Amino acid sequence: MQIQGYFDLRFEAVKEAFASLFEDPQQRGAALCVQVSGETVLDLWAGTADKDGSQAWTSDTLVNLFSCTKTFAAVAALQLVGEGKLDLDVPVARWWPEFAAAGKERVTLRQILSHRAGLPALRELLPAEALYDWQRMTSALAAEAPWWTPGEAHGYAAITYGWLVGELLRRVDGRSPGTSIVARTARPLGLDFHIGLADNEFPRVAHVARAKGSFGDAAAQRLLKCMMSEPTALTTRAFANPPSILTSTNKPEWRRMEQPAANGHGGARALAGFYTGLLDGRLLEAELLNEMTREHSLGEDLTLLTRTRLGLGCMLDQPDVANATYGLGPKAFGHPGAGGSVGFADPERELAFGFVTNTLGPYVLMDPRAQKLARAVKDCLG
Repeated sequence: MQIQGYFDLRFEAVKEAFASLFEDPQQRGAALCVQVSGETVLDLWAGTADKDGSQAWTSDTLVNLFSCTKTFAAVAALQLVGEGKLDLDVPVARWWPEFAAAGKERVTLRQILSHRAGLPALRELLPAEALYDWQRMTSALAAEAPWWTPGEAHGYAAITYGWLVGELLRRVDGRSPGTSIVARTARPLGLDFHIGLADNEFPRVAHVARAKGSFGDAAAQRLLKCMMSEPTALTTRAFANPPSILTSTNKPEWRRMEQPAANGHGGARALAGFYTGLLDGRLLEAELLNEMTREHSLGEDLTLLTRTRLGLGCMLDQPDVANATYGLGPKAFGHPGAGGSVGFADPERELAFGFVTNTLGPYVLMDPRAQKLARAVKDCLG
């Protein structure tokens, strides 16, 4: 496999680790970008981007980043907090009055961002097309009763996070959620990142498909077992209501919509650049960054059925939990996306890391491919 791009010779071992991913015949395409103190030390890509394996992955290939998108949304919301237009601890109903229904009158933005609001799923079964109806989804969430007393537990809001945060952005910032987030995070940094992709960008988007033959680790198998055997469980509803959530990735309507929990499109360079922008203070004041990366939730996640440690819109490192460590420093923060893509920062090393792939692995939190690359980076840094 021919590896394209640039690498600092100090990081040749990382380039070799990246190349070794393609020893797996199922690995189709991927890209890796690492920045240290704002300097790009690796910017690599390889493999194929299309469904048939005939189109090469290029320097500007885009891919669905799934939940890596959530941290971009959180930063946009936190910027509004810094501007005095939102507040972490004032009930959300101040800006979204309908949201006060069904026992949610005291739910705050802090609880939403740290997955403590009790709204990871909708109980009422919705049709597939509801996924693309913003008004229908936000109205359903405004009417929904929490699955637990808000603030007393945490459960990952895999897709509902996008409507919850996005509706607040829409009401307070006066722009559509994707437009607001991109204008506040990607554009100031010159990043090739999109939420709500224009049709003329579609030729650059990698086709995403699952690798076959692996059921992942114990956490992934727990999740799968629940979804296969308990149709009314919180976990099942979170990932399969509407049922189109898990089947829409390559559809034009999914690419066009603005769902800031899961359908950001970009590459490894955009992820690394975003985290560099957080580390160097261009996106958030230090006080707000500290608040974002402070532990807000720790322990068994009621949605993911595994241990998570969360800040505000980001996942914090768990060095002693195999499926939940970024593989660098204990103060690392960022967000994995379904199937293997991940962006994160290690502030102790002033390091920003982005890895993307169109070959989806079966893991719940961190993908072993990304962890392997991060360990190689750590070894090179010494």
